[in-house]
Amino acid sequence: MTAATTEAEILTIAREQVLQRGEGLSEEQVLQVLRLGDEHLTGLLALAHDVRMCWCGPEVEVEGIVSVKTGGCPEDCHFCSQSGRFPTPVRSAWLDIPGLVKAAAETAATGATEFCIVAAVRGPDARLLSQVRDGIAAIRESGNDIQIACSLGMLTQDQVDELVDMGVHRYNHNLETARSHFPNVVTTHTWEERWETLRMVRAAGMEVCCGGIIGMGESDEQRAEFAVQLAALEPDEVPMNFLIPQPGTPYESYEVVEGKDALRVVAAFRLAMPRTMLRFAGGRELTLGDLGAEQGMLGGINAIIVGNYLTNLGRPAQRDLDMLGELKMPIKALSETL
Repeated sequence: MTAATTEAEILTIAREQVLQRGEGLSEEQVLQVLRLGDEHLTGLLALAHDVRMCWCGPEVEVEGIVSVKTGGCPEDCHFCSQSGRFPTPVRSAWLDIPGLVKAAAETAATGATEFCIVAAVRGPDARLLSQVRDGIAAIRESGNDIQIACSLGMLTQDQVDELVDMGVHRYNHNLETARSHFPNVVTTHTWEERWETLRMVRAAGMEVCCGGIIGMGESDEQRAEFAVQLAALEPDEVPMNFLIPQPGTPYESYEVVEGKDALRVVAAFRLAMPRTMLRFAGGRELTLGDLGAEQGMLGGINAIIVGNYLTNLGRPAQRDLDMLGELKMPIKALSETL
């Protein structure tokens, strides 16, 4: 059997298994997809798009994010410019309540249905939770009914319960990378600690948002491992980030993921998780450029963060909205998600 025949076969198998039956690919199968040659990329993206349309539908969820507490994090996540352990340009800062309300209003004005409040911390203390509670109350008092998500690090059970009481719709806590690669990325906490937070979030009834970053020195085998570990978690949403090498961090000299490799990863993750929301997040502009963003939307992606990220600029929100209009992809309506 030739290599070309083997590559063609995995697409045939994926079409029957994933598209027709809705069963995600195994780790070995995901690895085969990740190793497909460039000549199969167009067919792979088309299949991933068909899977997305079949099992998720045509709608795209739009989200905005804002940092309520930036910088000064005690953890040593090697990719992160907000770690207080690295000599990065980012300095610690807090966003006040009026600023939070304004950011939520600007997000809602784009047509987004989700607004995520993020903090650079190991886990929330009483001050941070009070700020989040007051911020959510102020957003609601302003008449904004956008759904609220949070990303505040690792949680205790009491903190999970408190967020539920605040009306938090979805909680983001990324596993970041495959379990086998995690100790090379973070040493101040474990992959298992993150998993436990996600378990409590799921049990409490909040939606689970969990993804990671591609391009942190992981192998193809570890990318396949990560895809099936996420699939086992059954998250409602998986943010697809690509490493932006940050000055002062241990990864500042890492190469940016090539566009074709990034698209292959997106498609492979879609074939591993046919029913999950896959969201374009940080690094897509650097890795893919404008054309790549469109290819990703036609290659398995069905959600997108618009505007800026936490410490990096994104492209203008209107450009993404215009792109969705040109692709005739409807934006998911708030009334249908409440």
